[in-house]
Amino acid sequence: MRYLTLALLLLAPALACAAVNPVDLVVVYKSKGLMQLIRNERVVKSYKVVFGDPRGHKVRQGDKRTPEGRYTLDWKNPNSRFYRSIHISYPNAQDRARAAKLGVNPGGDIMIHGIKPQWQGMEKYLQKTNWTEGCIAVTNREMDEIWAMVKTPTPIHIYP
Repeated sequence: MRYLTLALLLLAPALACAAVNPVDLVVVYKSKGLMQLIRNERVVKSYKVVFGDPRGHKVRQGDKRTPEGRYTLDWKNPNSRFYRSIHISYPNAQDRARAAKLGVNPGGDIMIHGIKPQWQGMEKYLQKTNWTEGCIAVTNREMDEIWAMVKTPTPIHIYP
């Protein structure tokens, strides 16, 4: 408990500053496994991230792919089963049209999230493998930082 209190005291100034100065863009590079938080055209924080299948744009429900393109981080879920989550506005009109043309469900519920509480201690393993169903995953500590710095709505650009 003492270490948790110390950690919170050390993080408090950074989190307070983030809440006052939220980022204005999130950029993800799937090929690099990298997410950047940007404020005033400057990278303020970078994270190693993992996905589902990183190859190609999400087309249909169940393909385990992460979408590519320009979306919005449009709402937050503090009670996510994966420790906090921020929703990505997939599918957009173009995604729905593509899926309709193919006769498939485009899927949805794509999020940036942490890991399940019962998976604590597995962070190093989980950060080395693409295990999500198309979401973007970070550690829970990182999710706390992202949560504090990203307000909704915020644009997110996801590149291959």
